[in-house]
Order: sequence, then structure tokens, then C-alpha cells
Amino acid sequence: MDRRQRKTREAIFKAFTELLSKKNFNNITVGEIIEKADVGRATFYAHFETKDFLLKEMCRELFCHIFDSESGESTHRHIFECDAPDSVFLHLFMHFQKNDNHILDLLSSDNNGLFLGYFKEELKALIESRDELFRGEKAELVPRSYLVNHIASSFVETLKWWVDNKSALSPQKVCEYFLAVI
Repeated sequence: MDRRQRKTREAIFKAFTELLSKKNFNNITVGEIIEKADVGRATFYAHFETKDFLLKEMCRELFCHIFDSESGESTHRHIFECDAPDSVFLHLFMHFQKNDNHILDLLSSDNNGLFLGYFKEELKALIESRDELFRGEKAELVPRSYLVNHIASSFVETLKWWVDNKSALSPQKVCEYFLAVI
């Protein structure tokens, strides 16, 4: 992706996230996004097939950022930036606490099902890459796909519980709880 395309994409993400801070996902139109991003409709559709695909790409950006920060990769530009902790799960909780790119607004919206579906899909890929989660007696008792789904579902439910409780616990503490039960 060349610099011009990257800047256009970043402008679309920025416009989308600003709108998310004010409106429910289902009430945001592509027209509002392109107006705020100051891009044409054809330009928007050259980057994203639909508003739902834009949301999916936002999830991919978060997980791509996490994968790259683990590998020490710094050549890829992300819409998410931070000093990455050692734990990928803590890393995710920290982004939600900071409400980076209004990601928390997506989770707490009335129509969060689409976001959670995309989020869980990306989370499963992240979990698959964590070999340490598949060692030990318990991991050998169940199929890997079951364990991946269980860990992803537990993370999503922990995240929802944390948000419902107004994030009263630190990311470190909620991550500690999550890791204790998986």
C-alpha cells in the first residue's frame, strides 16, 4: 500500500471512530463516513466493500498490531499504538481500557454482535498461535479446536463482564482473573 492509499485508509478509520464515539454503529452511514473523511464514495469502496467490512478491518488492525508487536515488527503502520506488555491478553485489555479508536464504544453498543463476531474470529487466530496454551494434561483431554473456541469465548465474556462493571479493575487484574480460569 503506498503512502497516499495509507493516508486515505487512516482518514476513513479516523472518521469512522469519531462517529462511533457519538453514534451507534447501525446508525452510521457510509455517507457520513466519507463526508467526515473527506473522500469520495468510490474511494471508500476501493478500500472497504461495506461499512461492516470497515469494522472487520478495524478488528484486523488491532490483532495485526498485536502480532507485530510480539514479533518486534515495526515496519507496519497501525491505527493502534502502544508499549506492548508481555501478555497478549493483557495487551488487548489495555487497548480496551484506553478505548483506542473507540473500540470500547463498539463493545458496549446495543448492536455489538457483529463486532464481537469479527473480534472472536481474530482472537481465535491469535490463540492458535499461542502454543503454550496447548500444553499440559487438560489440553490433551480435549480437541484443540474446542480449546481455542473455549478460550476465545471466555475472553469475550470476561471482556463483556469487565465493561459491564465499568472497568473497575485494572487491565492487569482482569487479565489475572482470566488467566486463572483458562
